[in-house]
Amino acid sequence: MKTALRYNLNLVAACLMVLLMGACSSTKHVPQGQYLLDKAKVTVADEKKINTEELYNFLRQQPNHKVLGFAKLQLATYSLSGRDSTKRANRWLRRLGQAPVIYDPELTEASRRQLQLAMVNKGYLDAKVRVDTASTGRKKMSVEYVITAGKPHRVSGLGFNIPDADIRRMVMAGRRNSSLRPGMLLDRNALEAERGRITRQLRDSGYYDITREDINFTADTMAGRKNVNLTFNLHTTKNIRYIFRRVTYVLDAPARGADTVRCGDLDIVYGRDHYLLPKVLDEMCYIVPGRPYSTAAVERTYEALGRLSIVRYINIDLKPFTNGTNNFIDATIYLSRNKKQSASFELEGTNSEGDLGFGVGLTYQHRNLAKGSQLLTAKVRTSYEALSNKLDGLINNRYTEYAGEVGITFPRFECPFLSKSFKQRRLASTEFSFTANYQERPEYTRVIFGTAWKWKWQQQRAGVQRRHTYDLVDINYVRLPRSTINFIDQIAPSNPLLRYSYEDHFIMRMGYTYNRTNRRTATATQNAFAIQPSVSSLRISAETAGNVLYAISSLANQKRNDGVYKVLGIQYAQYVKGEFDYSFTRNFNSRNAMAFHAGFGIAYPYGNSTMVPFEKRFYAGGANGVRGWGVRTLGPGSYQSQNTVTSFINQCGDIRLDFSVEYRAKLFWVLEGAIFIDAGNIWTVKNYENQEGGMFKFNKFYRQLAAAYGVGLRLDFTFFLLRLDMGMKAHNPAEHQEHWPIIHPNWKRDANFHFAVGYPF
Repeated sequence: MKTALRYNLNLVAACLMVLLMGACSSTKHVPQGQYLLDKAKVTVADEKKINTEELYNFLRQQPNHKVLGFAKLQLATYSLSGRDSTKRANRWLRRLGQAPVIYDPELTEASRRQLQLAMVNKGYLDAKVRVDTASTGRKKMSVEYVITAGKPHRVSGLGFNIPDADIRRMVMAGRRNSSLRPGMLLDRNALEAERGRITRQLRDSGYYDITREDINFTADTMAGRKNVNLTFNLHTTKNIRYIFRRVTYVLDAPARGADTVRCGDLDIVYGRDHYLLPKVLDEMCYIVPGRPYSTAAVERTYEALGRLSIVRYINIDLKPFTNGTNNFIDATIYLSRNKKQSASFELEGTNSEGDLGFGVGLTYQHRNLAKGSQLLTAKVRTSYEALSNKLDGLINNRYTEYAGEVGITFPRFECPFLSKSFKQRRLASTEFSFTANYQERPEYTRVIFGTAWKWKWQQQRAGVQRRHTYDLVDINYVRLPRSTINFIDQIAPSNPLLRYSYEDHFIMRMGYTYNRTNRRTATATQNAFAIQPSVSSLRISAETAGNVLYAISSLANQKRNDGVYKVLGIQYAQYVKGEFDYSFTRNFNSRNAMAFHAGFGIAYPYGNSTMVPFEKRFYAGGANGVRGWGVRTLGPGSYQSQNTVTSFINQCGDIRLDFSVEYRAKLFWVLEGAIFIDAGNIWTVKNYENQEGGMFKFNKFYRQLAAAYGVGLRLDFTFFLLRLDMGMKAHNPAEHQEHWPIIHPNWKRDANFHFAVGYPF
């Protein structure tokens, strides 16, 4: 323990020395006669309700970034470089670090103007901004922007100047979705959002020509008064409502020899062949002749057609025209075909201590199996290895494996009796899969089967993405028809988890998963971490297994074998399971954030089972759990593990509860640091003999919550993140172990390192 403590103190001292050296030389690269911008502060003198955090975004010049709010690590790294920029070491240090921000009076004045304009846009029309500068040391400058907000202007009345009666009626009908209310601040950002909302509403109601520029607001103010009468103006000659007249698909059509097919209200022009069925194109089209023009319908059509794997390019051409007193739009949808089939082949040879073998694999894809853009993926693989030595007691003299996998993905909701309107609302995909694996080994012969039928669909609205997955049926079957004598018992002492994977089991489950998040997708130039004030994610799932089989067994009066029902000679599992996970990240700015996570799960066996299958139970510890413990080394409850090789099979449970809080800070280059605290554990719902102390009890569970703390280092490459976390035990609920290692830390006993991809939550 003393060695570990001395090592930690030395590490901390080294880090402090680097920071101190950087702090002492922070002005090393500041030119003579100029100043380092040491501090920049924004304060509001007379209005406490204004959030100053967002006002920093309007500063044209900000000081060098601080880690943990005080250490300018990037500037310190840059300052370690020499003045000779031709040397490789100096260039490397400068790339990792950040050059000193030189105080610029012109940028300071520009920042003052931007702050004043931002306050005016928020409704503080009389706001004033003063700049105070002061020297904080040799060649250092501090800048403070002092805002005198004054009394804000508020909307006292809201009027509408819309001469066209039809447009006025539509605008008034959509008022329930408006953010404009009497008493609100005269916020120009809110007015701009309202312009966009109404423009979208009208364009979705047939007004093809309406733009944001056709909408404005008039603010009527009186001298000395802070109340504003706001008038919404939409006075335009673009009050023509368009109707979709004709919708035509053009599929790789040549100039001559085209074949036109009529399907409902659609005209489909085919070229070389009819590679997509008319009913598929009809289902993917949201542009309906006879209905008013709608931007949403056009966008939805793009989205639906983009899910067809056989389609490469999509272009929707809209042509408005007037026919006498009527106004129409003809829509022509051009589709370009993708490559229909692809295949790949794999071949490998093996040599294990003179035993020769080979493996062959083939993968085939068809992107338009039945002219509905169904994606067929088929994989087959076989391998063989001969044994040169003859060993007694074995049942096979070779290693042989035959494996196959077939999956079909339909780009729509495949289910009988569903209407076209229902399928279009869901915009789902349907997946069927089947896997089979036959293995021959010297000690055993094993057969594995799996099949699944699931639906997936997603919705995006107001920046929130919702994803749904419904598993109608998912079957997993494992059987060991032949094995050497005592084969299962021989592998148990060394690896219980391996034993379970060879035991016969049958699971037939169905489930539903819901995911909701407002996380924006990162781009090459903009990281989602830096562009959102807050990010939240919610995941809820539920599944059940064995109920259908149990009902069939009961109705058929099937005889119980060893007290349970069996299928194909194997006991099937029966249980119910549910999970809930919520995470929230508050981004203080582009470089600092605080993240929170809470999770709960419960699984309960009943009917044909006394225990939930091992792979369906929960575990604690690891890179995404309580990081002071390794994966599957914590719990359940106060259970004490005897050794990590054989006891971890018992360190699983039926109830999961965990919490985490993590502070994240950008350091320099792609490096990011983190400090975290984790808490949680798992428990069983029944008192199992081999999991002593693991049963959940309301009067004990809170004392059995494990806790850990630690630090992390991450490499953020925008599109993916590599993570290295070190967790230390703080509270250990295991019996006969140190319960409060935070008081008496031991590096070898309490430290755990985790390497993973992506954030833990």
